[in-house]
Amino acid sequence: MKKLISLLIRYVPRKYLQRVSGIGLRVMGLFYAGNGVECPICRHHYRTFLPYGRVNPRLNALCPHCQSLERHRLIWLYLQAKTEFFHHPMDVLHIAPEACFMPGFGKQHGARYVTADLESPLAKVKMDIHQMPFGNNSFDVVLCNHVLEHVQDDIQAMREIYRVLRPGGWAILQVPFFHPVPEVTFEDPAVTLPSERERVFGQDDHVRKYGKDYVRRIQSSGLLAEGSDFGKSYASNNRYGLSVNEVLYIATKPK
Repeated sequence: MKKLISLLIRYVPRKYLQRVSGIGLRVMGLFYAGNGVECPICRHHYRTFLPYGRVNPRLNALCPHCQSLERHRLIWLYLQAKTEFFHHPMDVLHIAPEACFMPGFGKQHGARYVTADLESPLAKVKMDIHQMPFGNNSFDVVLCNHVLEHVQDDIQAMREIYRVLRPGGWAILQVPFFHPVPEVTFEDPAVTLPSERERVFGQDDHVRKYGKDYVRRIQSSGLLAEGSDFGKSYASNNRYGLSVNEVLYIATKPK
């Protein structure tokens, strides 16, 4: 199972996986029946979650029903516990939308929930994150999860997030970190071969390897930023299959 999932992730483009993977994963889920873990997003229970990852698949990672991963379940729990996200409708921009979030977010925010991406077949709006087709101060919340490591100019992308957020609005800006984490984010436009990008940046479609300066990079766009260790509160009871060491990066536009 680990090898099959790893091969699919490595060699099938994400936009196609998003279209066809749901049914197959739900069938796999039948073999994982049980009550050892629970997905807080879709509320389904399993003996364990499926493995997931390109090279060394992580155990207990992928929900067979909604396709959530550890980071998605952590974000959902944070939104429930620490924000007003599920309390009243908001204007929400979801960049590169994940299928696991879309039903719940759409139900909560209706037409005020906007999905956008350059390639994703799931998105309502086709856009380049470097130049978004939205007016200033348009959104209360922006969700941008594992996107910035793919784009040509992440600082410009974050400036655009700053621009479209309303004063007091906030964003969740997750990126991957590969160990050893460098002190300073490393990027080199001369590295273009997929094999070299995987060696240098951790994945063949990444263009930088984020370092310990990530909060400062966010702040250079004008946003206030902090890292939250919210996930550690679940360390003693990993019912939701979380990576308890993952830091949530919350950025706020000053009022």
